[in-house]
Amino acid sequence: MAVKKQVKTTEVRQVTYDRRTGSRVKSSVKPGDIWSDWQEGQERWLFMSAHDDDIVSGCGLTFLAAVEAGIQVFAGITTNGKMGYCSPKVKKTIAKVREKECLDSFRIMGLDKSRVYFLGFDDGSLNLQGGRRFATASATGPVLKGATGLQNSYTWLLRTVRPTRIFLPSITDLHPDHRMTNSEMVISIFHAQGNIWPELGAPLEKIPYLYEYPTYSNFIAPPELRIRVTGELCERRLDAIYAYKSQEQIELLVEALRQTGPIEFIREMKFDIFDSSACNKLFK
Repeated sequence: MAVKKQVKTTEVRQVTYDRRTGSRVKSSVKPGDIWSDWQEGQERWLFMSAHDDDIVSGCGLTFLAAVEAGIQVFAGITTNGKMGYCSPKVKKTIAKVREKECLDSFRIMGLDKSRVYFLGFDDGSLNLQGGRRFATASATGPVLKGATGLQNSYTWLLRTVRPTRIFLPSITDLHPDHRMTNSEMVISIFHAQGNIWPELGAPLEKIPYLYEYPTYSNFIAPPELRIRVTGELCERRLDAIYAYKSQEQIELLVEALRQTGPIEFIREMKFDIFDSSACNKLFK
């Protein structure tokens, strides 16, 4: 497969943000006008994925918009990608190949490798790696601070990056690894804002805002946010996808995104903690 060359252009890079509230839509080129509780100069966005290519394919335009706006951006890659081989010849080397492709892709999108966190969980079996447990000699997952499990690594990552916003794959996604990334991160936020497991870092002062991006499946509810970009940023996103040369189906994904055009949709999630007063109102 021929690798697509990056397009050189002098086109002005512009991002337009749209927020839907009921039947009304508010639009602005200033992110602070659209994103809830904007913290000028203090925004830290953490993009989480199950697999290395999920972010660029699912919310690459949002990612690029954040970079263009000067926001501090970080990426967390949960799995090692070892199930992404398309030929028996690369079965034992695909994890290293994909890690390099991932760093190349993020470089195209303007993210330094120091802000990419590879958590190293086995690809294709996150349902077996949830929770947190103390590591033993037979531990199969990544060991961090004497423990293993998704909630261990996610809580540490949250306390390390301390994001103001987190972007996750949709909870309704067809891929179980994507659903696990969503659910295990959300419960890890609950852990990270408390005093539990102090060896993983200082508690978060504030719960970050949560957002979902689509990969294989539709949202569980209509999205509230739309990101529109100029053609140059759209092409850069496609160039970043082409970095994953080992994934032979990449041409189909690029063609589908090209047909969609320079737009992307994001759903704002709620971090819901049970409130008995809300239920009690139903009985009055």
